[in-house]
Amino acid sequence: MTQPDPLKIFQILDKHEFNTGSVHQMFQAAAGLRERGHMVTIVSREDSLLAARAGESGVEFVSAPFSGEADLETVRIVRNLVKTRRPDVIHVHKGRPHTLALAGTWTDPVPAFIVNRGVSFPLTIWNRPKYRTARVDRIVCVCEQIRQVVIRTGKLPAAKVVVVYAGTDTGLFSPGSWDGGEFRREKGIPQESFLITQVGVRDWKGWRELVDAAAELRHMHPRIHVALIGCKDESDKAEIRRYAEGKGIGEAVTPVEVRDDMPSVFASSDCVTDASWAGTGITGTIREAMAMGKPTVSTDCGGNIELVSSPEVGWLIRPKDQRALVDALRAVIDDPVQAKGVGEKAMERVRNGFSKEHRLDSLEHLYREVIAGKR
Repeated sequence: MTQPDPLKIFQILDKHEFNTGSVHQMFQAAAGLRERGHMVTIVSREDSLLAARAGESGVEFVSAPFSGEADLETVRIVRNLVKTRRPDVIHVHKGRPHTLALAGTWTDPVPAFIVNRGVSFPLTIWNRPKYRTARVDRIVCVCEQIRQVVIRTGKLPAAKVVVVYAGTDTGLFSPGSWDGGEFRREKGIPQESFLITQVGVRDWKGWRELVDAAAELRHMHPRIHVALIGCKDESDKAEIRRYAEGKGIGEAVTPVEVRDDMPSVFASSDCVTDASWAGTGITGTIREAMAMGKPTVSTDCGGNIELVSSPEVGWLIRPKDQRALVDALRAVIDDPVQAKGVGEKAMERVRNGFSKEHRLDSLEHLYREVIAGKR
């Protein structure tokens, strides 16, 4: 059987630091598609780490300023790249790259112009036109819930908006491959503690709600310890410490910097949570923890119900419902046999439908479908 020709693909994103899900997912697509034989170029802000990792993966890296929605220098760079490389696919992530790439291809449309949408906020009168333009071939949403928001608020035809679930590298996030005590030793968290981990310390990530729940639970389970991952600086850590001390559990809450070793962190965790109440697509850290067989507690926010689809694979609760959060965490702590079984089924759930390979298959199919439809 004849193999289809490799594609020339641009992945464009103004974010460049590996502390956000969008960068991880963009890079996963770029590196994974390159492994499959495609010619891939990342266009992003100048960053030595991103450039080095791209080089190690055989992906070309081109820097651009991305200084604003009217950044003419970035438009010029994109326009020149399109003229000289003639890509088959431009896949943009986030609003600013969307705007600038549309401008950069104004006189040279590409066979497939794909836009990622990973947040559940509605489209508005200000950004709706750039989604409605016929020059955008498909809008890729990370879950069905976001897809419905985009269709409704963008007033878009349903066929233009598709779901491609973000994928987890199940080889990297694999139980048994990591030292379950390393993170605890580094942070001085007792090995006998019941460690609850959450990634994300923005207000809408619900970290205060988690601390409140832990404060209530600690009267019954004094071994509880909470690690909150993602503090950008000392002021973030100080805010968390003040809040935890105000709840009487300062010694049981550890604020943690942004990490690039999440498999090791999850290996040390007894339970992983996401108490978000806004802005969520499908929580990547919940998906990753499930891939490692960990019991998870997350809110029914964004598209999490599409991942945590039944009580057999995790605990899904209403946002900002402290009683439900307390009860779910207590269920995990009180019945370790049940929690272990849920974690094992969660691992199967991710491997069978939310893996990196599933995502790369979907992207390849989408790109070729759009290109074929224009021939």
